[in-house]
Amino acid sequence: MIKISIALILSMLISIPAEAGWTLNNDESTLSFVSTKAINAAEVQKFSTLEGIVDDSGQAHVSIDLSSIDSAIELRDDRMREMLFETGMHPTAEITAQIDMAALGKMSSGDSGTMTVMGELALHGETVALTFDVVVARLGEGKLLVISQKPVIIGAQQFRLTQGIEKLREIAGLPSISTSVPVSFVLSFDSQ
Repeated sequence: MIKISIALILSMLISIPAEAGWTLNNDESTLSFVSTKAINAAEVQKFSTLEGIVDDSGQAHVSIDLSSIDSAIELRDDRMREMLFETGMHPTAEITAQIDMAALGKMSSGDSGTMTVMGELALHGETVALTFDVVVARLGEGKLLVISQKPVIIGAQQFRLTQGIEKLREIAGLPSISTSVPVSFVLSFDSQ
């Protein structure tokens, strides 16, 4: 009887996933991009509201509130919401990806490593497959940090955003605004 109970307990422990999942900590996370206007005037902008989870199967989902755009210029933020992102119709951008939970499970507190993550970005009514090269750091038993190893280049034409960029260019009286932007991120996750 004792042998059966021990075997039952061990089988139950083995069936419990190493990680129950992760929730994005917005206060410790950032997603930013660099826009270039007038050929060589580059400016860093960010989104201040992010939500996300990684479930115990490794399915990751990050939602970006496009109305939380922060370029440090309120008028420009309003114009980007209305003319570029059209947040009334497209309030969020959604990133989905599959994370290798087995690799995460092998990491101890203080470990870090690189991963290539395949995913998709849904933005402005279009969905495009993307590859994210990231550094993953296990900061403790309950903390995970995911950092872009290199920027992800997002092209406006892929998401039907070129018309909005042209509107912004015209209203600002600029000779040009780049239609491709490098996007970088630092995403902090807490275990559930």
